Amino acid sequence: MKKIRFAGSCLCKAVAYEIEATPKYFYFCHCEQCRKLTGSAHAANILTEPATVRWCRGEDQIKRYDAPAGRQFTHVFCRECGSGLPFENVSGNALFIPAGSLDTDVDLEVTRNIFWAEAPNWTRSGLSAKNCPGFHG
Repeated sequence: MKKIRFAGSCLCKAVAYEIEATPKYFYFCHCEQCRKLTGSAHAANILTEPATVRWCRGEDQIKRYDAPAGRQFTHVFCRECGSGLPFENVSGNALFIPAGSLDTDVDLEVTRNIFWAEAPNWTRSGLSAKNCPGFHG
């Protein structure tokens, strides 16, 4: 796969970034940690080789949380709005890009649903629910 230019920001626009990297996987993670972190059914992450994140603005607004025990788990986010932001994992062998932080669409398809065994039943039924173009439809 070839290198892709990723550009994104947080919800409040205090932090913005650019990355040029080769994607390895695009996955939905259904583990308990990702559900708690996002307050949703899953996290959507693009995993790449280690790459340099160019912080266009707001680098001083970034907070990193590394879970002290259990699964190796990291969350990097904007101090102001809490939006997830890209980070290199603790072992330094991968860069994680939260897909929801991207400002433009990328031509990638989700390749895996990981920790599917931890997905709650309502996730499974939700995938087949009616699609609406906006709020209630």
